[in-house]
This record gives sequence, structure tokens and C-alpha cells, in this order.
Amino acid sequence: MAQTFNITDDEVGKKVIAADGDEIGLVTEVRHGTAYVDADPSLTDKLMSKLGWEHTDDDAYPLQKSEIETITDDEIRLRQM
Repeated sequence: MAQTFNITDDEVGKKVIAADGDEIGLVTEVRHGTAYVDADPSLTDKLMSKLGWEHTDDDAYPLQKSEIETITDDEIRLRQM
């Protein structure tokens, strides 16, 4: 069974890390239980597409809870995509 995460303002400032260890970005805000990520400029279009971020023109991209594997004090690690 998938774990359910409660996303709060405590996540602001945490690194977002892909399953392979690459840094994706930084959580800049939380709105209505959704973390928004300032994406690393080096992200590939393929990864942006997998995250559903390819058609978003915002400065911060929404991170879906279903993509999260774990949350620690320092980072949010994503599931294998």
C-alpha cells in the first residue's frame, strides 16, 4: 500500500531528489497541501514530462504526492519513474 504524506510548510526549503539521486529542485512553497518546486535548470525535457511539468509556465512546479517515496528532515525523495 502506498504511503500517504501530509505536505506542510515544514517542507519549504527541502531539496527534491530523484530516485537515482539527482537533485531536481527545491521546495519553495506549499499551497493547499501541495509542494511547489523551483526546478533545477539542468532538468531534461524527458524528466520534466514525467513529472507533468512540461506545459507549466509557473516559476514553481506542483509536486504530486503520488510521486513521493519518502520525506526526511532535509529532503523529499521521489519514486522511481
